[in-house]
Amino acid sequence: MVNDAAPTTVDVLLSHGYCLADDEHEREIMMPYPPLGLLYLSSHLKASGFTVDVYDTTFGTLDGFAERVRRLRPPVVGLSTNLMTRAAILHMIDIARGAGAWVVLGGPEAGPNAGAYLRAGADVVVIGEGERTLGELLRHLPEHGRRGLDAVAGIAFLDDDGAVITTSPRAQLRPLSDQPWPDREAIDMGRYLSVWRDHHGAASVSLITSRGCPFTCTWCSHGVFGRTHRRRDVAEVADEVEHIVERYRPERLWYADDVFTLNRRWTVAYAAELERRGIRVPFECISRADRINVEVADALADMGCFRLWIGSESGSQRVLDAMRRLTTVEDIRAKTAMLQARGIRVGMFMMLGYEGEQESDLQATVEHLKRSAPDVFLTTVAYPIRGTEYFSRVEDRIRSEQSWSERTDRDLRIAGRRSRAYYDHVTRWMVNEVQLALARRRGEADWLRLARMYVAARRGRIGMWLTRHQRETDGMAPPSGRGWHADEQRARRAAG
Repeated sequence: MVNDAAPTTVDVLLSHGYCLADDEHEREIMMPYPPLGLLYLSSHLKASGFTVDVYDTTFGTLDGFAERVRRLRPPVVGLSTNLMTRAAILHMIDIARGAGAWVVLGGPEAGPNAGAYLRAGADVVVIGEGERTLGELLRHLPEHGRRGLDAVAGIAFLDDDGAVITTSPRAQLRPLSDQPWPDREAIDMGRYLSVWRDHHGAASVSLITSRGCPFTCTWCSHGVFGRTHRRRDVAEVADEVEHIVERYRPERLWYADDVFTLNRRWTVAYAAELERRGIRVPFECISRADRINVEVADALADMGCFRLWIGSESGSQRVLDAMRRLTTVEDIRAKTAMLQARGIRVGMFMMLGYEGEQESDLQATVEHLKRSAPDVFLTTVAYPIRGTEYFSRVEDRIRSEQSWSERTDRDLRIAGRRSRAYYDHVTRWMVNEVQLALARRRGEADWLRLARMYVAARRGRIGMWLTRHQRETDGMAPPSGRGWHADEQRARRAAG
C-alpha cells in the first residue's frame, strides 16, 4: 500500500501521474526514484503551515488516486507533469474536478502546453518554480476562485472569454539552502529502497544540490528553472547526506543535478566537507566534460563517484555546434580518459537524428565512441520539446497521427527526416560496431560473441541502406525506435 496513513482533511493533495506499472522499460531495469520536485513542494507548504497529502503514483494507480481524492475531498489538487505522463494527468484532472477540487498543474510539461491543459480542465498552470506560487494559490483559490488570479505571479489561467492569461514571472527562490529538504517521509521510501535492493543488491537515494542549467543546448527544456544556476551551501547539502545515510542507510546516492560539477570550487569544497565528516557513499551523477578538470576529477574520486554521465550527444563537431553544446569532441575524449584513470566509469548519452545530421556525422559518432571507449552509452532519437529552440526550428514540419491528449513530444515526427526504422538500424549498427571494436582492443577471445556482434553490425548497416530513403511523412510514420535516454530521463523525473 502507498501512504495509507493519509490525513483525514488537507489543504492540498499532491500527485504526479507516473505509474511504474505502466512503464515497460522501467520495469525491466527497476531503478525508480521518488519525485523530488513534488516532495520539495510538500515540505515547503508544510513549513508554511498548510496540511498536505502526497499520493505517489509510482507504486500506486490512477484508481488509487481517485480513491484518495474521494476520501479526502481536498479543496486543491496539485499535479506535477512531465513528458511521459500527459494521458495520466488528463485523467487525473477529470477525477479531481469531479470531486469539486481546484486543479493546479506544474512541472516542465505544463508550462509550454498551458493553453491545452487549461482547456482540458486544469484551473491554473504554474510557470516556473512552484513552491511560493502554490502556497499563494492555496490561500486564494478556496476563497476567491478565479477572481483576482491576475494578481498572482507566475501562473497561466483562462479568462471569462477562454483566452490564456499569463501573469508576470515570479522571482526564483534564493538562497536555496533556506528551503526545507524534500518531504521523503510523505511517501513509502522503504518501497523504493527494497525494490533497488531486491533487483540490484544495493539501494540508491536521490538528491539535488542545485537548480537549473545556464547552458544553451537547443533541445533542452528550461521551463521550470530557466537558464539559471543556483547552488545550495556545501555544509547544508552535507547535512542532508548525513541525514539520508542515518535514516535510510543507502548503499548509493544519485545526485540528480543537471550539471553536478558546474561550479568547480563548490565541488572541491563539498568533497573536502564530506571527507571532514567521514562520509563516503558511492554515487553517480551527470555533468559536462568542460566542467571537469584534474582537481574536480580527483574530488569526484575522493567522494566515491563510481560513474559519471556525460552528454556527449554526437561525435561530429558540426552537429555539436548546431546543438549549441559549447563543447568539443576532443575535450569529451580527454575528460573520459581522465575520469577512467581515477576508477570512475563513464556513461555517455548519444542523440541521433538531430536536424541536419548526415551519415558522415553518424560515422564520426561511431569513431568517437571507439576512441573514447565509454563504459556504457545510451542512444535516443532527437525529439522536439515544446518551448525549446529545437522545437521552434522544426515546428512547421512536425507531424503526428495522434491527438494532443494521446501523444507526448516523443511521439512527434519531423517530416523530411529519416524514419524511425532507419534509426533502429543505426542503433543496432552503432552499438555492435563499437562493442566489437572495444572487445577486440581488450583482446577478448570469445569468438562466438565477436562473430555475433560482427553480424549484428552488418545487419544494421544493411538495414540503414534499405531504409535510407524512407522518410517521416504525414500518416506514414513507422513504429517508434528503441533509443531512450533512460538515466537522463530518470534524473529529470527525479528532479521534478
